[in-house]
Amino acid sequence: MEILQALYGTIVIPDAVLQEVTAKDPHALDIYSWIVVKSVGNLAAKEIFSTALHDGEVEVMLLAREISADLVILDDGLARKHAKYFDLNITGTIGLLLRAKQRESLAKSVP
Repeated sequence: MEILQALYGTIVIPDAVLQEVTAKDPHALDIYSWIVVKSVGNLAAKEIFSTALHDGEVEVMLLAREISADLVILDDGLARKHAKYFDLNITGTIGLLLRAKQRESLAKSVP
């Protein structure tokens, strides 16, 4: 979580992701004030997606388009294909870790 905050500052997630993350612990995100929850405006658009995608993935893509997000974090291969179709800039967990490592290396090389 600290890596996400360090790299991106504020993270915006849709309701479906909040539900997934807090399913076992309703207060799991309470300490992360830099995570903002936004509702997707056009939930009817969810019907155009394959049933193979989870609600969280679908809402991430829809919300990203609605708010013109700079970057979308997705690991699922099928979700990434859909995101590319919608011309969304995507990365995954490995991309996040590589960016964090690169940033750490750059910080160490600056006097």
